[in-house]
Amino acid sequence: MISRQDSDRHGDGPVADSRAETTGRQVVVFTDDGRRAGPTALLRSLTGVSTVTRSSEFDASAMDLELAEVSDAVLFDELGIAVVTADPDQLAALRTAAASPDIAVLSVEPELVHQALDSEDTVVEIARPENGAVAAEDTEHFLDTPEFTWGLQATRTTTSACSGRGVRIAVLDTGFDLTHPDFHGRTITAQSFIPGAEPQDGHGHGTHCIGTACGPAAAAGTRRYGVAHEADIFVGKVLSDQGRGVDGGILAGIEWAIANGCQIVSMSLGADVASVSVAYETVGQRALAAGVLIVAAAGNNANRAAGRPGLVGVPANSPSIMAVAAVDPDLGLANFSASSNPVAGGQIDVAGPGVRVFSSVPMPVRYGSKNGTSMATPHVAGIAALWCEKTGRTGRDLWSLLAQHSRRLALPSLDVGAGLIQASG
Repeated sequence: MISRQDSDRHGDGPVADSRAETTGRQVVVFTDDGRRAGPTALLRSLTGVSTVTRSSEFDASAMDLELAEVSDAVLFDELGIAVVTADPDQLAALRTAAASPDIAVLSVEPELVHQALDSEDTVVEIARPENGAVAAEDTEHFLDTPEFTWGLQATRTTTSACSGRGVRIAVLDTGFDLTHPDFHGRTITAQSFIPGAEPQDGHGHGTHCIGTACGPAAAAGTRRYGVAHEADIFVGKVLSDQGRGVDGGILAGIEWAIANGCQIVSMSLGADVASVSVAYETVGQRALAAGVLIVAAAGNNANRAAGRPGLVGVPANSPSIMAVAAVDPDLGLANFSASSNPVAGGQIDVAGPGVRVFSSVPMPVRYGSKNGTSMATPHVAGIAALWCEKTGRTGRDLWSLLAQHSRRLALPSLDVGAGLIQASG
């Protein structure tokens, strides 16, 4: 279990409690003034660190974190964030700086460990309003057919004239099976942000998510399962083959995606942390300003059947990152899908298909079905690409468009936000 306490605008930021899994490093967020003034010099003057590795030193901002591990700090220039190895005196200096309005440090947070957010939960109880009312339009039951998955049908992807052509989607996850035959001929750029690992997926989670977001229009011998079948695919391996990753790798992946012109970043990962991370909220704001929409899984920490609604965790609880819940083939709420939590930004924004989702998995198995808000998130990412292609909208404008066109459901907005994501016509 990972947790943080509440944070202030200036100060230490979220602090991990005794249950937190941390790395011992600190995530330092610079203000816009600090970014302009030169964060490298600022880090050195505040803490005395001698070696700082910067993302701008690497081609396409693809930081080699294995090389960066020997540095005292790594700096992500585009994001204005550093991950620092600090002794107690250095940490005290950073926290003093964050508490002062005159020094350009916004926050200091412990670096946390994140997990892939799929679920083994097979309970798919339909969540309904307390009075038992069911809107007439939500009495549908979707099924996979020989032609399409139920998720593509429910989101109207099957009737969209768009394909995601010309749009770049970055999926930050466990990597991708680069040998998968369904993706031969596609434009794929792959980079690992796990030290010592290649982008190849040894877990399966990333291949499944990429299949949903960007799978082909037609696959030999099976149904269509991918949304944006002509989008350019950017594979960022930020989770290990055990499904684990740290803030530094995830931030490196986001930096790389933005630097490479990706309009959409999909992250089916997170930590069960109630309070908002200043680092991820700052990243979300700066990404939107750059025309990049980040979508993230809300979390699988609920057990609705047992009366536990769970909560939206980091990074999805950031106000500037779109939080995605999961629904089942009856358009009921998935048993595991986390509910909004009361922190500013902790609300669910939209929902996507997240139960019995059929997609690609690493060879030789080739295909499989998974549950999770992880599976709902790439539906949203792929559909965002369709709307981006159709309208040219990006960033905040794209977010607004997705929310406006979502299908209202007979479920509380605390659980599904604006409703079920819908593809462009």
